[in-house]
Amino acid sequence: MPAKDLHDKPFDESTIAKLDIFADYVEAWVPTFVMLSQDTICIFDFFAGTGYDKNGVPGSPIRILSVLEKFVGIIFQHRTKVKVFLNEKNKTKFSALKNSCTKFLSEHKDVARAIEVDYSNDDFDKSFGDKFPLIEKHPSLVFLDQNGVKYLSDKYFSALEKTTKTDFLYFVSSSYFLRFGNSDEFKQHFAFDLEEAKQNPYAFIHRSLLKQLREKLPATSTLKLYPFSLRKGSNIHGIIFGAKSPRAVEKFLSIAWKRNATNGEANFDIDDDHSQSKTQYVLFGAKKPTKIEVFQQRIEKKLKSCTKLSNTELFLYTLDLGHPPKHAADHLRKLKKEKKIEYEGRSPKITFEALVDRDNSPVLIKWIAK
Repeated sequence: MPAKDLHDKPFDESTIAKLDIFADYVEAWVPTFVMLSQDTICIFDFFAGTGYDKNGVPGSPIRILSVLEKFVGIIFQHRTKVKVFLNEKNKTKFSALKNSCTKFLSEHKDVARAIEVDYSNDDFDKSFGDKFPLIEKHPSLVFLDQNGVKYLSDKYFSALEKTTKTDFLYFVSSSYFLRFGNSDEFKQHFAFDLEEAKQNPYAFIHRSLLKQLREKLPATSTLKLYPFSLRKGSNIHGIIFGAKSPRAVEKFLSIAWKRNATNGEANFDIDDDHSQSKTQYVLFGAKKPTKIEVFQQRIEKKLKSCTKLSNTELFLYTLDLGHPPKHAADHLRKLKKEKKIEYEGRSPKITFEALVDRDNSPVLIKWIAK
């Protein structure tokens, strides 16, 4: 299963969308840990490429450095060591990578003083093995932008699952699952149930992958996984995001829903929420609910079945359903106005801050409609 060269031509629209999401998450991730006055934080890009595409569009390494430039002030203020690890196996690309980053840092000397950059020209297996002790020790963001599925194998996925302060983004291509899913070589790395995936529309293939990855997790695991699918012509690529911290999950979901306010899960209308059957009432019965409407129905069902819930319980439930807290808060305000629920105060406080604030009493949300 030879990997396609991502750098032999200019980045396409889906690649740029993927890189934008990654950069947005780096921008959300860095200040969180710097402001906590962590001694050291680490960013790992194990398939770093050349730094730019053929048209000079920045790849992941340059995007990392550009984001870090925004936080030079607080990095110095909090005396945080920010370490960036860039690995590229191909020697020619590795040389271009070092040249690209060295030039950027020479032109942005404040960034060069604020961070450390470590370059390696190794196979992923060696690079991951060498760097994993640091991933285990420090708050880390890991980016795996690769083709194929070799690096989704239990060896790496299980290792990342065991860490406590690691967020990661995998990039995977559905074409590999469809072309090689039943091959012995493929199954050595990832036992993907292709027949199960084929029971659903092709656009849902990353949902199927996510479901199968979740089934591999230990019963006690607190790791949360979320997809973001990217359409490229007739193919579907995707990001798999993983984190254990509710704060991290909240940030990723906010980024994903900002990119697509209809479904927060793809750069296209994956659930046909803009189809006529969902935007208009049909002849026989009500229209089909959109993804947001399904979420609202599940929130109401949860409240009815439990009679009352705390704001923190609803915050975590909202994340589990793959929605940003704002969706829950907005709907709860609407339900209160309709006199279907009651809670004290003007806001239901569906926020991470409420989750970690031990000084404030929980907001109890009660279903009162008959």
